[in-house]
Amino acid sequence: MRESNPEGDYYTVSVGMAAPRSVYACDPDRSRGRLFQEPPSKTRSPFRRDCDRVIHSTAFRRLKHKTQVFVFHEGDHYRTRLTHSLEVAQIARALARQLGLDEDLTETLALAHDLGHMGLQANVERALDVCLQAHGGFNHNAQSLRVVTSLEHRYPEFDGLNLTWESLEGIVKHNGPLSELNDMAAASYRHRGIPVGISDYNRIHDLELSSFASLEAQVAAIADDIAYDTHDIDDGVRAGLFSVDDLKIMPLTAQMIAEIGERYPDLDDDRRGAELVREIISYLIGAVVTEARSRLQAARPQSVNDVRNYGEALITFPAEAAHAEGEIKSFLKTRMYRHPRVMKVMGEAEQIVFDLFGRYQKTPGDLPPEWLPHDGRESEAERARRIGNFIAGMTDRFALTEHQRLFDSTPDMR
Repeated sequence: MRESNPEGDYYTVSVGMAAPRSVYACDPDRSRGRLFQEPPSKTRSPFRRDCDRVIHSTAFRRLKHKTQVFVFHEGDHYRTRLTHSLEVAQIARALARQLGLDEDLTETLALAHDLGHMGLQANVERALDVCLQAHGGFNHNAQSLRVVTSLEHRYPEFDGLNLTWESLEGIVKHNGPLSELNDMAAASYRHRGIPVGISDYNRIHDLELSSFASLEAQVAAIADDIAYDTHDIDDGVRAGLFSVDDLKIMPLTAQMIAEIGERYPDLDDDRRGAELVREIISYLIGAVVTEARSRLQAARPQSVNDVRNYGEALITFPAEAAHAEGEIKSFLKTRMYRHPRVMKVMGEAEQIVFDLFGRYQKTPGDLPPEWLPHDGRESEAERARRIGNFIAGMTDRFALTEHQRLFDSTPDMR
C-alpha cells in the first residue's frame, strides 16, 4: 500500500497479515445484545449474523436499482447504491484488518449505511425532505434506522432485522455524536434537531447519542468517503463529463497521472483512469491507517468505551490527505454533480418525487394495499411519514413506472 508523506513522495505501509484483535475493537462475545432476545447462533458471531441479515434484506436487494448520479437506463456500468456499498465494504474491511477491528461488524455497517437512501440520484432526497418538512423532514440515516428496526418484515416475532446494539449505534452515529451530554442536539443538528426517526427510536432503545461510535463505525464512514471520491472519478470519465487529464488541476492527481504516464506511456484513457483510481484508493487507505495508528498510540484506549468517550474521532485523514480529498470532492461537485446534464436529470427526478407525494396524499387509494393503514385511521403526520417511507424505498425503475401509471406524461430523464 502506498501513501504520501509531507515531501509528496511515496512510501510503503505493510498490509500483508491482519493485525491481532485490538483491545479497543468491538468484541462480539461482549455485545450489548438485541432489543428482542433471540437464542444465539450456533455457527455465527452476533456481528456476522447482523451482516448476513443485512445482505438478505429486501432493502439491500433494492439497492441494485437505486442510482447515485446516473439513472439506471443511462448505462449498465455506472455505480448503483449496491455496487457502491460493496466497494465501501471492501475498503472498510481493508482498514479494519490493519487496525485489528472486528471485520464482521465493519462489513455490516458498510453494507447497511445506504439502506435508507432513495433512488433517482442522491440529491433528489431534498425533494422528499421538502415534502416531509412539516413532519420532521427526511434524513437518510434515520431512514436506514427505520429500515432495520421496523420497515423490514421478514421475521415472525419482530419487525425489522433486530440487529445488535453495536450495529444500530454504528448506523446512527458513524458520522459522530448527535447530541451533547446535556441532550441538546449537536452543532450539526442544532438548526433542525435530531432526526425524528432517530430521536423516536432512541426513547425506547438508548443508543447513547452523545458519544462517538465504535472504530468499526468510524472506519465504515471514512471508507464511504474514499469509495465516493474514487468511483465518481471513474464514472465521470466513463460518462465523458471530464477526462483524466482534467484531473491534473489537483496536485495529488497530477503527480499520480504523471507517474502513470512514465510507467505506461501508451496507456489508453480508460486504463489510465482505472490506474488512477487504484492509486488514489491506495493513497487514502494508507494515509488513514497511518493517522489512525498515530492517534490510537496517543489516546491509548483500553476498550471500545474509551473510544466512544474519547471526545473526538480517531479514524480520520491526516491534514495533507484531508486537503487532497477535499480538492477531489470540490472538483467532482463542480465538474460532475453540477454538470448541466446531471442537473437536468436531477430536476426531473425531483419533480417525480413531488408529483408522487402529492398524488398519494390527495388519493391514498393509489398506494398498494399493503401500504394502506389497517384500520383506516391515522393522523396527518402518520400518513405523510407512511407515504415518505414508500417513496424512499422506490427503485429508479419503480418510481418511473408509478409516475407513468398515475400521470399523463413522465420525464425522459436523459
